Amino acid sequence: MLPWLLVLALLLIILVLWIKMRLLQQAFDEIRDGLDEHIKIDTNTLLSISTRDPHARRLASSLNRQLQQLRSIRRRYQTGDRELMDAVTNISHDLRTPLTAIRGYLDLISRDDLTPEVQRYLTLIGGRVDAMTQLTEELFRYSVLQSTGELTPEPIDLRAAVEEAAAGFYSALTSRGITPEISLPEAPVIRQLDRGATSRVLENILNNALKYSAGDLQIVLETTGELRFSNTAPDLDEVSVGRLFDRFYSVETAHRSTGLGLAIAKALVEQMGGSIGAAYQGNILTVWVRFAPPQDE
Repeated sequence: MLPWLLVLALLLIILVLWIKMRLLQQAFDEIRDGLDEHIKIDTNTLLSISTRDPHARRLASSLNRQLQQLRSIRRRYQTGDRELMDAVTNISHDLRTPLTAIRGYLDLISRDDLTPEVQRYLTLIGGRVDAMTQLTEELFRYSVLQSTGELTPEPIDLRAAVEEAAAGFYSALTSRGITPEISLPEAPVIRQLDRGATSRVLENILNNALKYSAGDLQIVLETTGELRFSNTAPDLDEVSVGRLFDRFYSVETAHRSTGLGLAIAKALVEQMGGSIGAAYQGNILTVWVRFAPPQDE
């Protein structure tokens, strides 16, 4: 009789431990799912678990404190970033009027009979004013983009968009000795995109190729919606390529470079539900963009 009682007691202990283990597994699953939701969405709700196990509840309580701190840091960052964008917008907007006036005065002065030396100085000043104007416009557009972010999706043929962008840059490319090699599918590649944003993305990537290409450019569009721009770029390295999409980062030190071109492209691509990145291998820089097809395709 005693052995049977021992067996029953052992089975009862095993059953209790199994139930406890299952409850702990359920609690950990609830914590995991709750963390995923709280990281993605800024919410005031806290993690809650169904188990009464004190260890699991202490873990959830500790995570809730960390989430509250994270939420506070995130809001301070968003507020600071928004204030920075507002300041950049105001400053760049205020610079437009004096720059336009300076350009106008320079044009008036250049109509007079000037010595070659004075004309040379005016040309240098005009070049600096144009560069400053371009920098100001890029800052203004970027700050407005970050502030509004409102796009209007419509069916866009990526094949036609690439052809149009390449045609617009053909003269600038050939003047640099670059003859682009373009590979496009025969059938249209339709995606729900904003027309203006798509054009801006392609233009900024082509501008990037103009800056860094050593004389070649390959543009490939796949039927999957993946678009690749590849060119030889011996002046780059893996570290600089990894920072190409950072705001205000520029490999070159030229005054005309804001370091915002690819940052703007990244923001626009992500707002349209796509992804963008860069790879560097064997002195070849490849900037890729992926637009997935709609869910119902």
